[in-house]
Amino acid sequence: MSTTDILPFFRAWIRNPLRVAAVAPSGSAVSSLIVQGITSKTGPVIELGPGTGVFTRALLERGVRQQDLTLVEYGSEFIPLLQRRFPGARVLWMDAAWLHREELFEGAPVGAVVSGLGLLTMSQEKVVEILRGAFFYLRPGGAFYQITYGPHCPVADAILDNLGLQATCIGKTFRNLPPASVYRISRCPLR
Repeated sequence: MSTTDILPFFRAWIRNPLRVAAVAPSGSAVSSLIVQGITSKTGPVIELGPGTGVFTRALLERGVRQQDLTLVEYGSEFIPLLQRRFPGARVLWMDAAWLHREELFEGAPVGAVVSGLGLLTMSQEKVVEILRGAFFYLRPGGAFYQITYGPHCPVADAILDNLGLQATCIGKTFRNLPPASVYRISRCPLR
């Protein structure tokens, strides 16, 4: 984590702690964890709540091309920073719950969605809208990767069941402030 990222992130958290779910950007341990299943072959990737671009950098290190990245950020203070750091990526200033309202892609070409959103601080309705929108663009076999600072998956079992999804914890790290877990959310296999 770059020290130049801490101050803008902390300022954003002070202004709206429920929207910015952590006091500091994620560290390298959780960044490596959340992108471990993603490669250059994954294809287009949507990142929700990129903030200062910590997960974005980790995606680039895994071989994802900037032009294959769509960064969806609601915090206006992060937009110019993301545009400067990742000029080849598509940076969108919008609420992640609006994904289904936009025509980001034709069809469902996306191989992964990486989410730094604080789902635990959101209403269940908003979480449903975010997941519906993300899975609208995810191709079969694609996955939604979610960080959480809570002890369990931040998506309630009832929501997962209702949407035909399943969640698996792919790892935890105490080398983050605060300690974090990553969940892989995917469609349930057809029975």
